[in-house]
Amino acid sequence: MKIKNMLPKLATVLLLVVVVASCEEDIDIIGSEIVGDNTFIEPDQTNSVVSYSRKLLPIQTNGLSAYQLGVKNDPIYGKSTASLLSQVTLGEVEPEFGEGATLDSVVLYIPFFSESEIVGEDTLSYTLDSVFGSDPINISMYESNYFLRDLDPESGFQDPQKYYSDLEKTFDNNPALIGDLIHEIENFTPSDEGFNLVSYTSAGDTINETVAPGLRAKLPIEYFQEKIIDKEGSPELLSNNNFKDYFRGIYFKTESATDNGNFFLFNPSNANITLHYSFSDDDDEEDDGSLRLNLGGINVSLLQDELPQNVLSAIENPDVENGDENLYIKGGDGITAVVQLFGTEDNLNANLEQGSNGVADELDMLREQKPIINEANLVFYVNKDKTAALDNEPERVIIFDAKNGTVLIDYVIDDLSTQLPLTHKTNHLGPLEKDASGKGDFYKIRLTTHISNLINNDSTNVPLGLMVTDNVVSPNFKSLQNTQEPGLEEVPGTSVLTPKGTVLHGNNSPDVDRKLKLQLYYTKPE
Repeated sequence: MKIKNMLPKLATVLLLVVVVASCEEDIDIIGSEIVGDNTFIEPDQTNSVVSYSRKLLPIQTNGLSAYQLGVKNDPIYGKSTASLLSQVTLGEVEPEFGEGATLDSVVLYIPFFSESEIVGEDTLSYTLDSVFGSDPINISMYESNYFLRDLDPESGFQDPQKYYSDLEKTFDNNPALIGDLIHEIENFTPSDEGFNLVSYTSAGDTINETVAPGLRAKLPIEYFQEKIIDKEGSPELLSNNNFKDYFRGIYFKTESATDNGNFFLFNPSNANITLHYSFSDDDDEEDDGSLRLNLGGINVSLLQDELPQNVLSAIENPDVENGDENLYIKGGDGITAVVQLFGTEDNLNANLEQGSNGVADELDMLREQKPIINEANLVFYVNKDKTAALDNEPERVIIFDAKNGTVLIDYVIDDLSTQLPLTHKTNHLGPLEKDASGKGDFYKIRLTTHISNLINNDSTNVPLGLMVTDNVVSPNFKSLQNTQEPGLEEVPGTSVLTPKGTVLHGNNSPDVDRKLKLQLYYTKPE
């Protein structure tokens, strides 16, 4: 906020006041007018931001709001593969199939996220969401012998069990965990066409139904006849607890013969396998029925990235003291940027005397001055030289407390809560601003209250994390398998759901105009 100055002569005098000027170069502390009779806003610059990237350790990928399948090739980050381990539950426990029940068909259906509208009199047209790429992939469905627990035995069965993105390595290292091959879906490509289904009533009337686009495949009858239908009346079908131990789930393994493929998100609560069967009723007449197997139990995303060597070199050897030229951030298995405000130099104590105190010197200086923070922004500029080949840039990023795994106070108090992914909390988390050509230019993150608390309330200057996300409405923090420098234990789970990534200018970028800057607008008492 800027306060208008109507006293130019007084301004001339006050602007000659000499203040501490030991801060140089990378914070823009910007102000221009008189505030009352005894305060003023003074411009200053300091080396204030150290930023670099970290490849995340395996991240928790159960308990997500959506899941992924597919293969995606990114011009910056290379090939990413998402497989799935899905627990299967009975839609009806202790089912009765009838005399001589025989399967007629078994259908897998995993709907895409989509929106529909009626075109013409009765035609449904669909627009797909969160579907990337159009090249074919292969999906192999295996029976899993890996038991998915609800509760963690290491917590005395008090806490939910966590499963991590590297679980596929467990299958690779223990082939016995992979059971029978159920089915192979070859050369699958996504389509925005719905499915027109026809069924018949007992009176012979036709029922037409259209279901939304998705992955729909017929599965082998023999396997499910033996696995489910022939088990009627057995303990295995008596309860879902019994069933989940008997049929431990399905491992969907995705592959592509090339680096390209397709990749989609879905809600497993809407995914199912439907068994259609016929049987003889009490009058010895043929009847039919169905049983649904739901995929909405425990699901785990199994993620693999094949990062190019130039990206690996940058993120495996970050300059944590001085910061890096570029910030690599990516969703999925995850690359986060780390931002340390006010630098790492610590040669002064709180009295600005020689002697470290665990607080950055620049922050000590600001605490001594006790300014009123009117606005504070981090502006992350896109490195357009690195992202020129991207055709789907991330619209949103999220900044968070990397030490405690929480959003910042500015997220909490941002009253622009639309509950829509593109417009939610945009006062704090500015969406991607684009240039005249439509390419991404910068993200402006407003963290006024966080900075004010650091300076005036002696809050701890924790490292911050910055990650790509498609949805800031509910960050849904998830655990890392192990603690990672600089104290990362939890990160936004919504970042796992997007395959997108970008490259930003760091604080050591040679492009002075686009290097990472913290902008402070403050009022400092005289």
